[in-house]
Amino acid sequence: MNGSVIAPRHGLRLTQTGVALLLFTSLVGFAIPHVAAPQLGLAAHKLGALQSVLLMAMGLAWPKLNLSAAALSIAFWLFIYAAFAILVAYLLGAIWGAGNETMTLGEGTAHGTAFQEGTIRLVAYSSAPTGLVSFALILWGLCAAKA
Repeated sequence: MNGSVIAPRHGLRLTQTGVALLLFTSLVGFAIPHVAAPQLGLAAHKLGALQSVLLMAMGLAWPKLNLSAAALSIAFWLFIYAAFAILVAYLLGAIWGAGNETMTLGEGTAHGTAFQEGTIRLVAYSSAPTGLVSFALILWGLCAAKA
């Protein structure tokens, strides 16, 4: 399949995902006082809002990428994974009252079990390489785009 065929579909899905995340993030705001680590809940709320706008913006720019179908799909799925992995890590930390080993600025006293801290660390750290690869592919596709 040609990249120019799937790029608009990916762009629409990114925009839809961004709007859905904005709705979810709005609802998360109501839960902030009720989670075990409210500071991490607030951080997750803010991160979700930022990511929703980023997803919508990337959805609008996505059809302009000049990449093969395979590269577009890889960039798309890695971008989605990276965005949601870090958000899930913050949400888990807020709910569990854990995460100070990984997200020290978010909640300095929120320390969970070894399993909780390990899970948060695994999920949070896995978002970095996937995001970097995705951003590199996106930049490559934008640099190769025709004006």
